[in-house]
Amino acid sequence: MSRHLKYVLAFSFLILSLFSRAASILMPMDEAQKDHLKAYGVAFWVLKNGGEVDWLLNYRGGSFMTRYDVKAENECKIRGVSYEIVPDGKVAQIVALINDPSVNMDLVKLEKAPRMAVYSPRNKGPLEDAVVLVLNYAEIPFDYVYDEEVLKGELPKYDWLHLHHEDFTGQYSKFNGGLLGGMTVKSNPFNTNATGSIASNQNWYVEDRKTQEDRAHRMGFKKVSKMKLAVAQNIRDFCAGGGFLFAMCSGADSFDIALAAANTDICDAKYDGDGIDPKAQSKLDFSQTVAFQNFTVALNPFARNFSDIDVGHSRMVDRAHDFFTLFEFSAKWDVVPSMLTQDHERVIKGFMGLATAFKKDKLKPGVTILGELKTANEARYIHGEYGKGQWTFYGGHDPEDYQHSFTEPPTDLSLHPNSPGYRLILNNVLFPAAKKRKQKT
Repeated sequence: MSRHLKYVLAFSFLILSLFSRAASILMPMDEAQKDHLKAYGVAFWVLKNGGEVDWLLNYRGGSFMTRYDVKAENECKIRGVSYEIVPDGKVAQIVALINDPSVNMDLVKLEKAPRMAVYSPRNKGPLEDAVVLVLNYAEIPFDYVYDEEVLKGELPKYDWLHLHHEDFTGQYSKFNGGLLGGMTVKSNPFNTNATGSIASNQNWYVEDRKTQEDRAHRMGFKKVSKMKLAVAQNIRDFCAGGGFLFAMCSGADSFDIALAAANTDICDAKYDGDGIDPKAQSKLDFSQTVAFQNFTVALNPFARNFSDIDVGHSRMVDRAHDFFTLFEFSAKWDVVPSMLTQDHERVIKGFMGLATAFKKDKLKPGVTILGELKTANEARYIHGEYGKGQWTFYGGHDPEDYQHSFTEPPTDLSLHPNSPGYRLILNNVLFPAAKKRKQKT
């Protein structure tokens, strides 16, 4: 080997060595990003493999930055995530900009990948869950848990729990009385009985109801509603103990309704075999709930809602005007809501569900509204603290499917890699990884 070639190789090795030690990978989250959703997956991968990630709040759409590592770079390439190699000098300039008191930005260190769980039955029939879809698309690992695992006390193994669009009241989402809100059948492939029920004869519904009843009896409960109440109470205790809780659709409002109805019966005989307590409304205990209060339960078994928390049954917003706006918080002072609202768009397309949006006058004091449709007085995206933990509720079923149909296949997120609505879900996934620090007052 010639002396010149040896010099070139040695110099190249030195440059590469210095470059790897003195550079960072920046995943921009503005319009330059080809796949916003998979970028969260790369950030999670870095944490899972012992690295740290800086979440640059309000910098280029809430970008992620991590020390340069060839494996991390390869993950970006494999997953189709846009990235930039940034030398330390440029990193210092970015950090200086973010730390400028006059700029609404902040840097949050993500240190450890949260242990993830999704409360959901394995067989969801035609009701696929948006959170499961995006976790799988972003390649973020999680475990399924359901009633048995919750009641056996397994939740403390996890940091983060998502509630599938469950009906915690034990009324099987009232499908036996007719379909709800945004969950519609565009053409009716099901048998319709004399009462007009669409879903009651569908195999998945019948099988799910029998499975739930069998499970309740096996777990020592006389009724599914009592089992679901115990599950909801265990989940609330998980949050109170420091867990992070995220729910969408009916997983949000039915959770609090079940907790409030702990000392009464709000289920019609067609759902649990006995009648509704005639004093059910007056026996609701709102001190047991995490987000909502002063709501009225819908005791009619054929009603298309659980209560008046959700606006869906009386909503007068047409699709052309169905958008909600994210609040812009002070990143340096309101760090938590700033993390949860990071996005490359501030106006998000609306979408319907079993619970579409929440009435503002039903929110408890201290609940933070993260996103709203102001003209309709709707809260679409809310957050709060409970005990040592925190929760976030997000109205609607699927951010990229305005009015989900039973006959439609699950959303293909490869067609929506830059979905701002799905980004809000993933903000909650990374939120528990943030380094704990005292909130500014």
